[in-house]
Amino acid sequence: MSDKQNLSYQAGQATGQTKEKASGLMDKAKDAAASAQDSMQHAGQQMKQKAQGAADVVKDKTGLNKNH
Repeated sequence: MSDKQNLSYQAGQATGQTKEKASGLMDKAKDAAASAQDSMQHAGQQMKQKAQGAADVVKDKTGLNKNH
C-alpha cells in the first residue's frame, strides 16, 4: 500500500469514527430533549391540578361552587 493510499484509508477511518460519534451524540441529545419534554408536561399537569384545586377552594369559600 502506498503512502497516498494509506493516508486515504486513515482519512476514511477518521471520517467514519467522527460520523459514529456524532450519531451517538445526536441520539443522546434526542433522548435528553424527550426527557425534558416529559418532565415539563408532568410539571404542567401538576400546576393545572393545583390551580384547579385552589379555584375549587375559593368557590367553596365564596359559595360559588354549585357542585357541593
